[in-house]
Amino acid sequence: MKKLLLVLCLFYLSNLFSQEKNMEVDDVLKNMKAQEVAWNSADIKGFMTYYWQSDSLKFIGSKGITYGWKKTYDNYVKSYPTKEAMGILNFTIKEATQLSVTSIYVIGQWKLNKQKTVGGYFTLLWKKINGNWVIVADHTS
Repeated sequence: MKKLLLVLCLFYLSNLFSQEKNMEVDDVLKNMKAQEVAWNSADIKGFMTYYWQSDSLKFIGSKGITYGWKKTYDNYVKSYPTKEAMGILNFTIKEATQLSVTSIYVIGQWKLNKQKTVGGYFTLLWKKINGNWVIVADHTS
């Protein structure tokens, strides 16, 4: 009887932890939906709200690694100076995996619909810092 009770308790705790992990992943995916909305409203600063505001932020793109929130923001503003240049952004999530209590790994596809549709893939590392999920590393191609 004690073994059965122990097994049931472990099953319950495992299920509870799994549900909590799913809630964390859902929070990150909601943040990404908010990023799409900000981008599609030509609000780069709103889009960047979900990036870690630190000099340690890493953005890896076709030109190499950019370090820091401000430099990443400046690059977006330079590359997308108008609403027309920004187009309409859509993310398609391929995988979202919680690696630990404070980190989530997201792989997806991005598409930017404008005069000529462009797109590619991304890998994001989200970290929970001071109670908020933020992107600490973004590799976009």
